[in-house]
Amino acid sequence: MTLELTGEQLKITESRLKRHFPRSLQVCAYGYVVLLNRSDGVRADPIKVLVDRWPDFSVIVFKPVCEQKGDLFKDTVVYATDEAILEETIRKTPVIDWSRYLCFGVNLRHLDIFKAVATEKRLPSQKRSVCHMMMLEDVSNLPSIDSSLDESHIGVVNQTWKFAESDGSVRMIRNMLASYPSCCVLDADAKPVAWILTYMSCAMGMLYTLPEHRQKGYAKILISAMAKRLHAQGSPVYCFIEEENVVSYKLFKNMGFTEDPSYRAAWFSVNEL
Repeated sequence: MTLELTGEQLKITESRLKRHFPRSLQVCAYGYVVLLNRSDGVRADPIKVLVDRWPDFSVIVFKPVCEQKGDLFKDTVVYATDEAILEETIRKTPVIDWSRYLCFGVNLRHLDIFKAVATEKRLPSQKRSVCHMMMLEDVSNLPSIDSSLDESHIGVVNQTWKFAESDGSVRMIRNMLASYPSCCVLDADAKPVAWILTYMSCAMGMLYTLPEHRQKGYAKILISAMAKRLHAQGSPVYCFIEEENVVSYKLFKNMGFTEDPSYRAAWFSVNEL
């Protein structure tokens, strides 16, 4: 059985997940709840929060409401403290619609459970990426900038994003810019040359500098500005970095971000289009 959380239950959930911090942040769970509670229920990306039981839940699922093609870029994020209950939840309850395309954000340790269920259901699947989860606690010595991206910048962000695909990613980026913090460096013509966005999980991402503007320290300035902005609104300051992205990993580590070396976040998809 699964229950959907609303209103006061989400506030209670935030405090409960904070007890598991930073583990509860490792698959975005805490970040999702923080943004839900700060948005007064108004979001460009509606999402359902489901638990196996209340109030002492062992599994929490953040399930996006998918209404059109662009929603394929919304991940289903799952956090669990009990693997047996996790397996039972995804296998035997209707919380997961295995008939459609899905991309899961999970603890790498739980990936075999999702693979087994997909194989059991004879569904095509693949591991999309494995990432370090890095977080920053002290933002007191970081600089700030005030420029943010707007809708006129969607095209350039989409063109440079690694996972961009047709109109779907455009809609996702539009929602991100409308609903969550972003920072950018503008040139003399007010065009962005470097930027960073915030995902609906509160994680920083899509950090990018145009090739001709690299080696100027823009990435460090953007990370610093975004970290201070998120911290000021009471949000966790964290990001996910793919294991093969050594340059970004070193940058964030040198800026004071830390990680649990025993943990990796994984993204796993089924029913690839």
